[in-house]
Amino acid sequence: MAGLREMTMDLKLMGRVDAALLHGTALPSPIFRTVLGVWLQTKPTAEKRQQCLSCHAPAVTVFPQHTDRIIEQVLTGKVTVEGISCASCHMVEKLAEDTKQVPAFQINADKTMFGPFKDAEDNMVHNSFASPLYKGANYCTACHFEKTRDIRSPTIDSEILEGSVCQSCHMEQTTGSSTSKRGALTREIGRHYFRGIVIPGLMLKNRNLQAEWMPRLEVKADRSGTKVEGEIAVMNGAVPHNFPDGDPVLKQFYLTVTVKDKNGHLLGTTQKTFGNSYANLLEQPLGDILVKGGTTKHVPFELTLTAEGEGMLLDVMLTYSLIPRPEPGLLEGYLKTLPSDADREKATRLLANYAEPRILTFRTKPL
Repeated sequence: MAGLREMTMDLKLMGRVDAALLHGTALPSPIFRTVLGVWLQTKPTAEKRQQCLSCHAPAVTVFPQHTDRIIEQVLTGKVTVEGISCASCHMVEKLAEDTKQVPAFQINADKTMFGPFKDAEDNMVHNSFASPLYKGANYCTACHFEKTRDIRSPTIDSEILEGSVCQSCHMEQTTGSSTSKRGALTREIGRHYFRGIVIPGLMLKNRNLQAEWMPRLEVKADRSGTKVEGEIAVMNGAVPHNFPDGDPVLKQFYLTVTVKDKNGHLLGTTQKTFGNSYANLLEQPLGDILVKGGTTKHVPFELTLTAEGEGMLLDVMLTYSLIPRPEPGLLEGYLKTLPSDADREKATRLLANYAEPRILTFRTKPL
């Protein structure tokens, strides 16, 4: 990128890179506003409030004094500030030395724009500087910190994707134009759609994608009388994608184990929840979630049956929700801040919908 007026067809169609993309729509989003409002009922510190906005409005990492003003705009639904703009990404100079810091990017707030271009040229608006960081996966995982096992690695730890990085699929190369002091120039540029390449229909048709992107379950179980003990291995493909997507801080996963007799009568059940509550959303380690590309999590379980019998079946189901279900006190406190019954009804409906568990996969095993 030699200038802010750099154009490809996607930028020409949208006018602004953040006008029609998920990168730029969090702040005015109804569910973002609602979840933020509930979380604020936990009385987070100023540091936590800034960290919460850091990925959605990176400017607060440089100007933390504006954090509460932006939050107030989000809560009122009258957002006048930018979330993710061109400068938000192209002012990232380096990553933090602390490997646990999330988000990891560090912005240099002067007139220099950074990018992956080969021959950096200053223009009449800003200086330009070529940075190899922009060609690494670690540039993306500075915010999308749950996508890979090593978020500071510039490469992806996957035999299938060896030699590829996030930008290979999500910013495929095209031809664009840029400005310099010498006028308009034509050169290669990555597309700025940032589109994902997975849709439900594609997932249903392509078994290879299911095998690599969907979590799988392996179950070991032993029964002694009415006691059942075992272990569930939640195996995630080597491709650094989590399915479903969603905010890694908010996502919830549920492993439900049930035992039924040969007639389908329930004899016992137990469930484990993986995810943060609103009170500890930003507690470390961030991004250490149950379904994470290239990892296998081992989960022990035990339950006591109500009766013995033959022909028993053990069912294990993995479900997820995009947000945690708010505790009654937090929900009540947030609803009191809303101006009308219609707003309260809408917020309640949104939270219920996004917190509803949905099935990912299951496994059945005879006991």
